[in-house]
Amino acid sequence: MTKVMFICHGNICRSPMAEFILKDMVNKRGIAEDFVIASSATSTEEIWGDAGNPVYPPAQRELAAHGISCGNKRAVQLKKSDYARYDYLLCMDKMNIRNAQRIVGADRDNKLRLLLSFAGGGSIADPWYCGNFDRTYSDIVRGCEGFLKYLGY
Repeated sequence: MTKVMFICHGNICRSPMAEFILKDMVNKRGIAEDFVIASSATSTEEIWGDAGNPVYPPAQRELAAHGISCGNKRAVQLKKSDYARYDYLLCMDKMNIRNAQRIVGADRDNKLRLLLSFAGGGSIADPWYCGNFDRTYSDIVRGCEGFLKYLGY
């Protein structure tokens, strides 16, 4: 079983999009039982008490345009224990990696990686700031396809 945690700043745009895109991909390929897939934030900006904010509506709409639902997903913060729980901690940009390291500690098993490192490199732009949810979607798809290829699927 491959356990994947997607990570971004607030867990309301990029990382939940990646979570549900990869879930959709593995479901369509009939390999969902081989995976545990989740997402989390490096910050608490979108978490109030015990309740995180839902996926940002434009991100929900972009997923829905591709037939993907994110259900009742709400923002959660990455925990130190997630390092041991997951095989891959896939971040959207280098700042996410730095902030994740502050939470989980030293990356002695090389689990923290950029999602796009499996598809030629680079960062996934934050659509919260740039407004390009379609570009974010296509970059995440490219990263997830590269990741699945890396895993041999």
